[in-house]
Amino acid sequence: MSVADIYDNRTCELGEGAFWHPERGQLFWCDILGKRLLSRDAGGQLEWQFAERPSALGWIDRDTLLIATETGLRRFDIASGEHELLAPLEAENRETRSNDGRADPYGGFWIGTMSLSAEEGRGAIWRYYGGAIERLYSDITIPNAICFSPDAALAYFADTRTGRIMGQTLDSSGWPNGAPYVFLDLKPEGLNPDGAVVDAQGGLWNAQWGAGRVARYLPDGRLDRVIQVGGLHTSCPAFGGADLTRLFVTTACEGIKNPDAAQGLTYTIETGITGQAEHKVIA
Repeated sequence: MSVADIYDNRTCELGEGAFWHPERGQLFWCDILGKRLLSRDAGGQLEWQFAERPSALGWIDRDTLLIATETGLRRFDIASGEHELLAPLEAENRETRSNDGRADPYGGFWIGTMSLSAEEGRGAIWRYYGGAIERLYSDITIPNAICFSPDAALAYFADTRTGRIMGQTLDSSGWPNGAPYVFLDLKPEGLNPDGAVVDAQGGLWNAQWGAGRVARYLPDGRLDRVIQVGGLHTSCPAFGGADLTRLFVTTACEGIKNPDAAQGLTYTIETGITGQAEHKVIA
């Protein structure tokens, strides 16, 4: 078992949305409950405060991010910090917020929603594509693990409450084709699937909430390796670095009584395996 090192020492109540911008060579991530977007560059630590809870990120161009918040997808200018609504997301429902999300290989963006108190079945998974949002799945409690195979033929997602990661075949435009199937059932092991990312070989790296680890599973579902993380509530991995072989992992303090100094930090480790560059959102 390999052990990750600390990348950033700022404590996040709920770190999420780890995202490597492929054109900028820069990591961004969210503190959902702290309503913050965080990053680092050559000058040091960067931070932007929001009025709403940001949770997931994509890139529109070198200078512009897509940021999912509790009421919509927003176009965010990195230099100025200004942002504007791109598309509403359950804006009429003040009892839900966005959670995990990721751009798909077709220029779309998948984004999950959930109840603020994680009520059973109050969430959903949506897809932004062609300027509009369409609901893909309903009756989700905690949407997570949204990621895509390198051949663009499969999507993965999880409802953390069920302990299962689902696979979904996609059509030629990136829409679900047929019913989802169980890719991994982690419930017998008592594991809680959180965020996930797929590497260039098709291996799925899953952050497992409460277990202090990220696990890599081969395309046939076999466990390949485990990365130990100091933060117990590991939440979202992302590949980055000059050759996309470095894994970054966010963690959270939420739900930990008397958290120690390791909780809520962002971690990193060299894996020797190349990840996929994050796909561009067509907005």
